Amino acid sequence: MGLRDIRVPKMKFKKMKMKMDMVEELNEIDYEKIEKKNLKKKRETPYEDMTHYKTVKEFFLKSVKEYPNGACILEKPNHKEEYKTITYKEFGEDVLALGTALINVLNLKGKRVIIIGETQYGWYVSYMAMLCGVGIAVPTDKELPLNELKNIIRRSRASAIIYSTKKEEEIKKIKEEMPDIEYFIEMKSDKKIEEKEAGLEHLIELGKNIIKSGNNEFEKIEIDPEEFKILFFTSGTTSNSKGVMLNNRNLAENINAVSAYVKLYPIDRLFSVLPLHHCYESTIGFLLPIACGSSIAICEGLKYIVPNLQEAKPTAILTVPLLVESLHKKINEKIVKSKKDKIVNTMISVTNALKGAGIDIKKKVFKEIYDNLGGNLRIIVSAAAPIDKKVGVWLENIGITFLQGYGLTETAPISALTPEYKTCVGSAGKAIVQADIKVKDPNENGEGEILIKSPTLMMGYYEDEEETRKVIDEDGYFNSGDIGYIDDDGYIFITGRSKNVIVTQNGKNIYPEEIEMILDKIDEIKESMIYGKKPDENSKKEEKELIITARVIPDYEKIEELYGKLSEKEIYDIVWKKIKEVNKQLTSYKSIKSLEIKEGEFEKTSTMKIKRYKELNKK
Repeated sequence: MGLRDIRVPKMKFKKMKMKMDMVEELNEIDYEKIEKKNLKKKRETPYEDMTHYKTVKEFFLKSVKEYPNGACILEKPNHKEEYKTITYKEFGEDVLALGTALINVLNLKGKRVIIIGETQYGWYVSYMAMLCGVGIAVPTDKELPLNELKNIIRRSRASAIIYSTKKEEEIKKIKEEMPDIEYFIEMKSDKKIEEKEAGLEHLIELGKNIIKSGNNEFEKIEIDPEEFKILFFTSGTTSNSKGVMLNNRNLAENINAVSAYVKLYPIDRLFSVLPLHHCYESTIGFLLPIACGSSIAICEGLKYIVPNLQEAKPTAILTVPLLVESLHKKINEKIVKSKKDKIVNTMISVTNALKGAGIDIKKKVFKEIYDNLGGNLRIIVSAAAPIDKKVGVWLENIGITFLQGYGLTETAPISALTPEYKTCVGSAGKAIVQADIKVKDPNENGEGEILIKSPTLMMGYYEDEEETRKVIDEDGYFNSGDIGYIDDDGYIFITGRSKNVIVTQNGKNIYPEEIEMILDKIDEIKESMIYGKKPDENSKKEEKELIITARVIPDYEKIEELYGKLSEKEIYDIVWKKIKEVNKQLTSYKSIKSLEIKEGEFEKTSTMKIKRYKELNKK
C-alpha cells in the first residue's frame, strides 16, 4: 500500500519524571482478583457481533441517526485556535446537501469527480457525498506534478475537480488547457457559481435550500453494492500506472472485517495524519470511525503532530512505520536524557509479569509517556511497510495495543489484520474473516507468493482487462506479488517481494519500469534498471531509507557522436546531468539519488526482460 514521502520533523516531548514511589503502589494489588482473572479463558476467536454492512451509505445514515450530537470531525480553523468540533448531525446535513447540489444544480450524477487537496473537512464531505450516490470518486495525490495530475484527469475522464485552495495555481493552468472539465469546485469557499467555478460552501447552502423545499431525492438514492464507485490510481501515475476500480461492497467489507478483530466505540477518537487520497487512510482512517460513531481529529501537519496529539487526545492512530519509529525514538531519547531508563525498564518487567497474571496497570505506571501522546492512546496501527519489531514490542510493553494491517489498494485495502485480543508483533496479522489467504507453491520454509481471495478485492484494473487477468486467477485469487508464509496459528509473515516495486520506509510504492521508460528515451542512455539500494552499513545517516539507484548502460556511440572522445568520469557526469533533468519531472520520492555505470549487458530472459534478481545479486 503506497503513501507519500513523509519527512518527520523534530518532536518535542516533556521531561520524564517517573516517580520511584510508583513501586509502592504494587503492594496494594488485590491478588485474589488476579487469581480469579486467571481462571478466565482468553479470547481466541473473532467478535461474534461483527457488522454486516453492504454499502457505505448504510452505515453513514445509521451513525448520523444514532449519534446526532456526537463529535464527528475535529478541525483547527488555524494553528492558534482550538479544535472546532463538527457533530454527526452537521456532517450528515452537509453531505446530503452537497450531494443534492452536485446532482440537481451541477448535473454531475454518474460522473467522475477528482478530489484533491490536504486533509480537511471539505475532503471528507466531498468523498462521502460521492459514495452516497453522486458518481465515481477519484481521490488524487496532492503532491503530483502538474503533468501527472493532467494525466490522471485525462485517464479518468473527470467531469469536475474538487480542490483545496493551495492547489489554486495549478487549477488555473488546468482550466486553460483542459476545456472539457465542467466544474472546478473550491473547498472552504462560498464563491457563487460563475461559469465553471463554484465554492463548496456555496453548493452546500444551495443543497440545504433544495432539501428544505421538499426535495430529498439524494438521500433516497439506493446504492448498488457492486457498482463502480471509486477509482484509485496506484503510486505510479504516468500512462503506465494502474487504476484500481472499487465498489461500495469492497469498502463496506473492510469495515465488517475490522469489526471482527478490533472494537471501536463512539468514545474513540482517531488521529488523521496520513493523506486521504490513499485507500488506507480514506477507508480505515475515515470510513471505519464513521461506521462506529467515533470521531476523527485532523492533524494540521507533521510539524504540529505533538501539540495536536496533546490537544486532540486521540485513542487510536493509523500510521506508517517511519512515524511510529520516530515517536518511539524521540520518547526514549527523552527518557534516557531524564535518566529514567532504568526505572522504565524495571517497570516494564514488573507490569508484564502482572499482566501475565491477569492485571494490567500499565496506563497508570506509564502515565507520563501517555500524557506526551495525549493521555488516551490505546491503539496504534502500522501498515504499508515493514516495521522494526522492537518498536512494536516496546509499545506493547508500555500498554499500547500495537496492530499491523496487510493489504494493497487492490484489496481496498485490508486483507489481513492483527486481532487486538491476540496480538503477534512482527506478523502482518491474520486473514480477515471473509478472506481466504494461502501461499502459492511454498518452498521448504513454507514461503511462497501470497494469494488472496476476499470480498474486499477490487473489481479490476481500470480499462485494463489484460492486467486484471494477470493478477486474478480463474479461481478468484489475487496474486499479491508478496512473498511470505503463514504459521500454524494463521499469522502471516511477509519476507520479501516478487514484484519489482520498491517500497519506501514510509510505505510509498515506486514502480521501476515507469522511471526506466523515461531514462531509456535519453540519447545518452542505452538501457537502465532502477532499484532501491540499502544504505551503507557505516553510514552516519539516521535514515534507513532505500536509495533510489539507476544502474545504467551508456550509449557510448551516441555519446562519442555528440561529445567526442570522453573519459569515464566525463561520461558519468553527462549521464548524471541527464538524470537530474529527469528528476525534475518526478515526484520527490521517486527522484534518483545514485548512479551506477554498468559494464557489459544486463542478463535477460528469452523475452528480453532484465533478470532483476540476478542483477541485484551482483556487486
